[in-house]
Formats: sequence, C-alpha cells, structure tokens
Amino acid sequence: MAFGPTDLKKGQVFQLDNIPYRVVEYGQKVMGRGGSIVNVKIKSLLNGKVLDKTFKGNESIEPADVTNKNVQYLYSDANSFFFMDEQTYEQFELPVTDMLDQTGYLKEGDRVLVQLFNDRVINIELPKNVPLKVTYAETAVKGDTSSAITKDATVETGIIVKVPAFVKVGDIISVDTATGTYRERVK
Repeated sequence: MAFGPTDLKKGQVFQLDNIPYRVVEYGQKVMGRGGSIVNVKIKSLLNGKVLDKTFKGNESIEPADVTNKNVQYLYSDANSFFFMDEQTYEQFELPVTDMLDQTGYLKEGDRVLVQLFNDRVINIELPKNVPLKVTYAETAVKGDTSSAITKDATVETGIIVKVPAFVKVGDIISVDTATGTYRERVK
C-alpha cells in the first residue's frame, strides 16, 4: 500500500522506478499552508549508489517487497560465495562482484541476513561488529605500548585492520563492518 514521503524514516526500504532503496538520512521542511518537502539520502539496494532525493508532501511512495532470510555462509571460490538457507537447506551462490566490501568480514559458518527483492538477493546484512582472529601483527617496539600508536594487523579473512600497539597474533578483535575499524579486543 502506497504511503506519503512524511511517513519515511531512516532505515526504511521503499521502491522507486522498480528499484529498492533504503533511507540513509531523512529531513523534512514544512512550507506555508501546511505543505512540506522531504529531503532524503537514499541508497540503492541493487548497486549501492547513494542519491539525494526530494519529495513533495503529496507524492505517493511504493513500499518495496523486500523479504529477509537467515542464511549460513558456507565457503567461497575465486568467482562465488556459497550460502545455505537455514530453513530449507537450499544452497545458492552470489558472484564475488556482488559482495563488494563485505568479503573481509565473513568466515565459514557465519550466519547472516540476506534481503531478497523479487526473489533476487539484493543485500547481505552483516552484523554491526564481527570478531576476527589476528593472524599477523607487527611487534610493538619495547616501551612503545601507548594506545595512541597503531599498527597494521592482518586478520583470518585476509583484511588489514589498524589496531593499537598492544594487539598481538592470536588475539580476537572486534571489527566494525561499516567502517573496517578496530573496536576492541575480545576476551
């Protein structure tokens, strides 16, 4: 059922010209005589592009028929990532190119949420933070252990994360999946 622009809120999914978008930022400006303009920053769930869009208060917006499904990441090869639906045990694959920057945060066996639009996977929803084991870290210079000093550490998935000097090989660290930054050492 269609709704108006003033019903939009941050995080909401809707469709525009048969493309699903998620609202990233929302702002409303009330004009004279009860009218309003809604300014939103929206992200395409098909290609990840972010757009600025302005709606007049009387425009009609279509909700996107997006469904969520819990899946388990099985493994990957050079071309694809393989997942399994946890309810039907049906397996499916996504091309590496569709995974964008998410590959460095997935370990075999991890559970993630996928979003489907017209039965096509359009988004993998990673947890906000993931625990990853450090497989390589430069050694800190003796006496140089202040938390302000950072160094590069490679984690089990192959990505490099800037970490405080006290982090060492074998530590499990929490990494923010949105920014790729170190959050804390996990006990």
